[in-house]
Amino acid sequence: MAPPSSSDHPAAAAVEAAGAISKVLIVIAMQTEALPLVNKFQLVEAPTDESVFPKGAPWTRFHGNYKGLHIDLVWPGKDPVLGVDSVGTVSAALVTYASIQLLKPDLIINAGTAGGFKAKGAGIGDVFLATDVAFHDRRIPIPVFDSYGIGARKTFATPNIVKELSLKVGKLSTGDSLDMSPHDESAILSNDATIKDMEGAAVAYVADMFSTPAIFVKAVTDIVDGEKPTAEEFLQNLIAVTMALDVAVTKVVDFISGKCISEL
Repeated sequence: MAPPSSSDHPAAAAVEAAGAISKVLIVIAMQTEALPLVNKFQLVEAPTDESVFPKGAPWTRFHGNYKGLHIDLVWPGKDPVLGVDSVGTVSAALVTYASIQLLKPDLIINAGTAGGFKAKGAGIGDVFLATDVAFHDRRIPIPVFDSYGIGARKTFATPNIVKELSLKVGKLSTGDSLDMSPHDESAILSNDATIKDMEGAAVAYVADMFSTPAIFVKAVTDIVDGEKPTAEEFLQNLIAVTMALDVAVTKVVDFISGKCISEL
C-alpha cells in the first residue's frame, strides 16, 4: 500500500492527473452490512443477465450516482450450497480482483464490522480507519516467507478524512477465523492490532497489486479481549453497529465528493 504521503502512491498520481475522484468501489463482506449503504446511496442491483462478473460467480453488485460520484458496491454474495454470506479472505480477494479489473475504480473503501481490543482503546460501536493491515494466521516459519505470510503494509494515507471526521485510527489484523486461537493471539499482538477482521488484509493485498488506493473503515461489534464469547457478542451487536458503520461510511463518501486523491 501507500507510504505515508498519499501523493507518492503510484495510483494517486494517475487519479490526480485526471482531477477529482469519480469512481468509488465499496467492498463489503455481509449482506447485513451492505444493504443500509445500498439504501443510503440509492443504489440499484445489477440484473444477473447484465452482470459484469463471470457466469457462476455469486458476487453481487449495486451501482448508482451520489453527489458527483459513481459508486459500485460489491459483496461476495451467498454460498451457493449453504446459503450464508461468503465471508473470509478468499471471497474478498476474488471479488476485489474482479471489481478492479472490470470497474476500474479510482478508490476502494473496504467497509465492515470487526472485533476490537479494549486494551488498545476499542469499544463496541467505535469506528476505526485502519492505518496498517497484516495477516495473523498465515504462519510460514521460513526466512522471508514468514514476512510474506504476515503481509504487513501501510494503508493509503487519508489525514484530512481522519481530522475532519474525528475517526479513531488503529492497525488491522486479518484472519479466516472468527474466534482467536493462542497462535492467532500471539500474532495479533505482534501486529500491534487494535481491530481484527476476516477480509481487510486480503483486499489490501489485491489493491496493492494493481496500485489502487484503498481505505478501510471498520466498526467494532465485539471485544476480543472481553468477557463475552465472540460469536454471541458479534450477533448481539451486529445490527446496531452496522448502523454506526453506515453513518461513518456516508460521512467518508460525502467528504470524498468533489475532491482529488491528494486532498484525502
